[in-house]
Amino acid sequence: MNTTSLHPQYIVDDANQRKSVILPLEEFETLMEDMADLAAVAERREEATLSHEELVAELKADGLL
Repeated sequence: MNTTSLHPQYIVDDANQRKSVILPLEEFETLMEDMADLAAVAERREEATLSHEELVAELKADGLL
């Protein structure tokens, strides 16, 4: 999702300064999912990686391929 696909409505104060945002529920839920995905990526950032060949070999060894 990018910011051009959002449809925010703003709540403003007496000086017309933006104080809060209202989003359609579907857009809010999508943003929350994206944030959860980014948090998971950040948590796993330091984990070791596998090459494609290593992954395929591991899956075959586990009987999943």
